Amino acid sequence: MGKKRIIQKVDLTTEAGRASAVKLTQTKKKISEGTAHILSTYNNTIISVADPRGDVVLSSSAGALGFSGAKKGTPYAATKVAEFLGEKAKAMGLKNLNILVKGVGAGRDAALRSLIAQGFDIHSIRDITPIPHNGPRQPKPRRV
Repeated sequence: MGKKRIIQKVDLTTEAGRASAVKLTQTKKKISEGTAHILSTYNNTIISVADPRGDVVLSSSAGALGFSGAKKGTPYAATKVAEFLGEKAKAMGLKNLNILVKGVGAGRDAALRSLIAQGFDIHSIRDITPIPHNGPRQPKPRRV
């Protein structure tokens, strides 16, 4: 097998233990610009906010906020997700946004309008929905 790894418990009563616990809670990034990826399907809306390197720093969906079933794909749910992430992003210091929209769901416009209404400086809005250029594969010829 291999060596067994034993997790060492941190003692918060000592000064070193408190310092390490404080470091764990203060590791939030401060970013001023980023990219919001809006994925809107018929069943759900997922929004992710990434920093300029492309690392996702915030992410949420309609299902994570408590919407269930067919309600997850509604424009109202997408608005609530965008408002939730907008508040979190403002707390991180985010001001400038590039927005990438993907999918054909009902929540794409609602989420976009909600992000714009929150006062972010929008630099660009791009639709990156994949479009098939040659359709699905043709069926084989019939053998009689």
